Amino acid sequence: MDRRNMLKMTGTALVGSSILGMPAWGQGTNGEPDRVRKALVIGAHPDDPETGCGGTMILLKQAGYEVVSVYMTKGEAGIAGKSHEESATIRVEEATRASQALGARPLFMTQIDGNAEINKERYVEMREMIASEKPDVVFTHWPIDSHADHRVCSSLVYDAWRRLGYNFELYYFEVMSGMQTTHFQPTDYVDISKVAQQKREACNCHKSQDMDAVYEWHGQMERFRGMEFRCQSAEAFIHLRRSDSDLF
Repeated sequence: MDRRNMLKMTGTALVGSSILGMPAWGQGTNGEPDRVRKALVIGAHPDDPETGCGGTMILLKQAGYEVVSVYMTKGEAGIAGKSHEESATIRVEEATRASQALGARPLFMTQIDGNAEINKERYVEMREMIASEKPDVVFTHWPIDSHADHRVCSSLVYDAWRRLGYNFELYYFEVMSGMQTTHFQPTDYVDISKVAQQKREACNCHKSQDMDAVYEWHGQMERFRGMEFRCQSAEAFIHLRRSDSDLF
């Protein structure tokens, strides 16, 4: 769905409404009853899901989705002067609080911050995690990003999407565009104006990460995407459809 036709969410969605063109409830196969749809937001580090699409996560939750915030690492290398173990303990606690503020369930994977790997075992790990969660939609990093962990995360998710038969919608989000995410040309926007402050409060749970400095970038991104979408604040995405799958 392109930017002209996409449903503009206002933060007051009810169960049964839709976001990014997707209803909150779906009919199961083989005559199964309706079920709540599920969204996974898969980031490389604690704070990536929240900063990248925290507003959309809130709106999806309000629209009746189950929302899962997936962290590929525990942020082991993310606090100067702390050991990996100390940093992981702090950042897991912060991410858990942030997820709760967004109405999401946190899920932590086993890669190591700053040393993310792409190999056969890691492909399997990501694919099995996604398969076990059975999402209807997945959001993850754009593959053209300055941070190596972000690129790893994006590639693993993309591989899972292909090997699982393209059985969920795949969207890419941006983080610190211009510094990290590059060459990002959105296909879809979500108006987060009414939940932007709630998103910011969730991001502020990551006290170890100097969120005031981070929001020098993300606040400007939200306002700029809002200008593009003719609203106050927006988050932007690239929707990768199966017909586009030979691009990456």
